[in-house]
Amino acid sequence: MKILVTGCAGFIGMHVCERLLARGDEVVGIDNLNDYYDVSLKEARLARLTPNAAFHFHKLDIADRSGMAEFFAQEKLQRVVHLAAQAGVRYSLKNPYAYVDSNLVGFVNVLEGCRHAHVGHFVFASSSSVYGGNTRMPFSEHDNVDHPVSLYAATKKANELMAHTYSHLHGLPTTGLRFFTVYGPWGRPDMSPMLFAKAILEGQPIDVFNHGRMQRDFTYIDDIVEGVIRVLDKPPLASPGFDKNNPDPASSWAPYRLFNIGNHQPVELMTYIETLEKALGKTAQKNFLPLQEGDVPATHADTEALRSWSGFAPATTLSEGIGRFVEWYRRYYQQ
Repeated sequence: MKILVTGCAGFIGMHVCERLLARGDEVVGIDNLNDYYDVSLKEARLARLTPNAAFHFHKLDIADRSGMAEFFAQEKLQRVVHLAAQAGVRYSLKNPYAYVDSNLVGFVNVLEGCRHAHVGHFVFASSSSVYGGNTRMPFSEHDNVDHPVSLYAATKKANELMAHTYSHLHGLPTTGLRFFTVYGPWGRPDMSPMLFAKAILEGQPIDVFNHGRMQRDFTYIDDIVEGVIRVLDKPPLASPGFDKNNPDPASSWAPYRLFNIGNHQPVELMTYIETLEKALGKTAQKNFLPLQEGDVPATHADTEALRSWSGFAPATTLSEGIGRFVEWYRRYYQQ
């Protein structure tokens, strides 16, 4: 198939591209290579993809309406994996307009492209952040998610609603994936594995929020990619028997589905730090701080729906995943 991956120079995007190329698909990647974090890391990821003759890169911002329309008109795409977005809960407090431009305007541009190109399946990245103030664990796709606690989360919830509209109005087969704390080799520098590893190796303190009373459903990158590929290969169908009087947020009468992708094994923050310390062979200096505005104390994914639909659910242990991450980190940064 000919598949578009937006955000192809991103952490998840690069890994998805590699898997698709390895199995013989033709991959078209777009990325604006913005400077939200170190551009050289994005370029290094891209350099892993460009030698493959089946990979074609376009430097393009999804917020560029005319550019996106022209791109979709030229390319004959069969499926789309939409991963490009302005990421980060904390940054959304500082620069909200970046999230409007990329996660709302850009998202509509991609939807419009899929609509007019008659794409066979649109798979997009949502986030566990949509669960916001929910306190019932584990987080289920069947739960109401109308109380986001950050603008980033609100844009991801909006993406789910916008995508459903296109699925309903235009018959676009659509699947949204709520990712839970993805980590692993080639990860983002603004996320805790990279931040903590750098600080620990340099003898600098790490910030431990909510005084360490946090839980996260850490999900290894290879598991995320496997979930994305499994879902991509199974476009949802319309459900004429859907009960409109008792609606389920995870499904629809339209060809639309939502799935969590998480490890279903939440880990205490202090346990996670201990695992990283062990892999690095060095103890962290810890700076204990209150819970950050816009953050939540715990995440825990219910992955039964994903398992039932695709036959797969993430299962890589934290110690195994952190070990692989540290191995890559030392090699890449020559530590």
